[in-house]
Amino acid sequence: MAARENRAAMPARKPDRLRTTLRSAALPALAVTIMLFFGAYAILGPNGVLALGDYKRQLAARERHFSALDARREMLRNRVALLDPRHANPDMVDELVRKELNVAHPDEVIVPLK
Repeated sequence: MAARENRAAMPARKPDRLRTTLRSAALPALAVTIMLFFGAYAILGPNGVLALGDYKRQLAARERHFSALDARREMLRNRVALLDPRHANPDMVDELVRKELNVAHPDEVIVPLK
C-alpha cells in the first residue's frame, strides 16, 4: 500500500517540476524572441541591410537628376547675366523679343527646332 501511495505521489511532482522549468525559461525565451525580432527587422526591414542596395540606386539616380538640374541652372544664370540692364547683350535681347512677339523680318527664314 505504501508503494501505491508513492506512485500516486510521483505524478503530482512532475507537473510542479515542469511548471517551475517553464517559468524559469519564460523570461529568457521572451528575451530571445525580442532579439530575433529586432535582428530580423535590422536585416529585412525598410531601413535594413538588404535595403542598402536600393538606397544606392536611388542615390545614383538623384545625383544624375541633380547634375542635370545644376547644368540647367548654370545655363539660366548665364542668360540672366546676359540680360543685365546695365550691359545687356543686344543679340540676346533681339532673340528674346523676336521669340516672345513672334516677329521676323520679311527676308528672314525661320527654322523651327521643335
